[in-house]
Amino acid sequence: MTDSLGAREALPLASGAVPANAAAAATSGPPALAISRLCVAYKRGLFGPVNRVVHELSLSVRPGEVVGFLGPNGAGKSSTIKAIMGFLTPESGDVRVFGHEAGTTQARAKIGYLPEVALYYPFLTPLETLRLYGRLQGMGGAALEQEAMDLLKRVGLEGREKQQLKTFSKGMQQRLGIAQALLGSPDLLVLDEVTSGVDPIGRRHLRELLQEVKQAGTTIFFSSHELNEVAQLCDRVILIRGGHVVDERLMDDSLRAGVTSALEDYFIRTIQQEGEGK
Repeated sequence: MTDSLGAREALPLASGAVPANAAAAATSGPPALAISRLCVAYKRGLFGPVNRVVHELSLSVRPGEVVGFLGPNGAGKSSTIKAIMGFLTPESGDVRVFGHEAGTTQARAKIGYLPEVALYYPFLTPLETLRLYGRLQGMGGAALEQEAMDLLKRVGLEGREKQQLKTFSKGMQQRLGIAQALLGSPDLLVLDEVTSGVDPIGRRHLRELLQEVKQAGTTIFFSSHELNEVAQLCDRVILIRGGHVVDERLMDDSLRAGVTSALEDYFIRTIQQEGEGK
């Protein structure tokens, strides 16, 4: 593959560099997300070997920042996200969400989350699903009803509010997942393969919606293999391979260029070089 970065090599993240939309929020308060020396391991059976998938991983995301979390399959992205959500207990390390320990009620109250595969009760409707999740968050009444209807309209499901989910495609369920993640106006969105299964029209729709969320100051941390989506949304990208961070960059025009983008070239080159160095 031709290296389209060439002489326009993107500058590494400078110490203390702050994306414009995160600058004001970065002046005070804890990071939106802080991970320090995280290790995640899985044991194969009672007496089987331990497989460590995340190794001493550290990163920080400022309030208001949009950060793409990139890496090849098996790099440790989903395990890291599970640790952020408190779905697993790390072998060691520390994960904080706006200063709160990951997995606590205070941390989860700050997060809107969309997994790679969002599974919902097939005999519920989109409106019933958002009512259920809203009530689990302590919402209710006319305010919940209005927010649910507004979100379904924003994600392109207007007119399907009372259609059972068993009739929905994967892309349509992913749109509902975005609405569910945005319910209650979370401070941090954590998205795992946000455009998985979504058609090109839906991707553009969701990208425009996330741009609105970004402009409102919500912090977004998401993994994706769709580098064009990342290039158009992110302030910064973090590359992970073999369970640890190998590089991070502020996004600039050289990384946003084109569909077969310089970001794609940079990603492939960095990952391949890291593999060759082992």
